[in-house]
Amino acid sequence: MKISPLQLLLMLVVVFLVPFLPLLISGRRDWWEAWVYALLSVLGFIVSRLLAARRNPDIIAERGRSMSHANTKSWDRVLSPLVGLGASFLPLVAGLEMRIQGVSEFNLPLKLAALLLILAGYVFSSAALITNRFFSGVVRIQSERGHHVVSSGPYAWVRHPGYAGSLLVFLTLPVWLDSPWSYLLTALFLAAIVLRTHLEDQTLQAELPGYAEYAHKVRYRLLPGVW
Repeated sequence: MKISPLQLLLMLVVVFLVPFLPLLISGRRDWWEAWVYALLSVLGFIVSRLLAARRNPDIIAERGRSMSHANTKSWDRVLSPLVGLGASFLPLVAGLEMRIQGVSEFNLPLKLAALLLILAGYVFSSAALITNRFFSGVVRIQSERGHHVVSSGPYAWVRHPGYAGSLLVFLTLPVWLDSPWSYLLTALFLAAIVLRTHLEDQTLQAELPGYAEYAHKVRYRLLPGVW
């Protein structure tokens, strides 16, 4: 797979700069929660991609070309970058809040519970990526890759486990990083994810053979028993 200099730069920023924004912006080298978050983010990305590539060698190439596919849904050319930006802004806000206030907002037991949920979210999202060889960065029907329904692993529980795992992370990350103001961004992120999930599910039910039957069997999109 050929990677353009711009794609390489964006990947380096997202993978190796964004996780360290809380530390860089706050100037707090002793902020151990921010160190844990940064290391988890970087290692989680690397390990999940290595495991995904080992199982489905072409998945990295598919994701690397996400924004260049001609048949990407027009609405996802807006929503996909918007969701990515939302994920990047939360660490930025957390860093600013710590720099300005410099105090811990949540007690340790609550933060440790949040950390466990963050880990669960990373694992759930990574399992979706590893299980589904059609886990693209954009919404499109991948006819040239033999696109078909994937119903194993986390897809046996909810129809969009990648989004579900991301939501779990971003609902609990403000607690871990002592950033109540980040919940304003989390609310916007939640709205964007729910809208994208709705539109993607509509697309798959209308255009991917067998998906409507799968949706009848696995009833919930993001949260079992709710939606």
